[in-house]
Amino acid sequence: QVEVAESGGGSVQAGGSLRLTCAISGATNERACMGWWRQPPGKEREGVAAVWPVIRKTLYADSVKGRFTISHDNLKNTLYLQMNSLQPEDTAMYFCAATLCSMNPNSDFVSHLRRFGTWGQGTQVTVSS
Repeated sequence: QVEVAESGGGSVQAGGSLRLTCAISGATNERACMGWWRQPPGKEREGVAAVWPVIRKTLYADSVKGRFTISHDNLKNTLYLQMNSLQPEDTAMYFCAATLCSMNPNSDFVSHLRRFGTWGQGTQVTVSS
């Protein structure tokens, strides 16, 4: 049973940085894939970044490319999201998800992750102008 727990959210001014952490535990192995989603107030949940470490595949939403970096520490089984140059539109509840990804490397692992992933409770990020 996979469990995830996010931390690291907070309030910052525009241009600031935060690093989110997602501790992953349970029946995971090197075939896990994982990612970050966010849900702005009154809006739908949207993907931010995802990673499939075993095949070294990383994806980012266009809105965060060049500003956010997703990384995974295999020894600690911890997922990170380094967020730089934060803007008010980045204000949202940020969620982590993780699951096993054992399908073809060319598969849409983000959709698989969204559908079958174990989700955390989220951590709030607020960016003021």
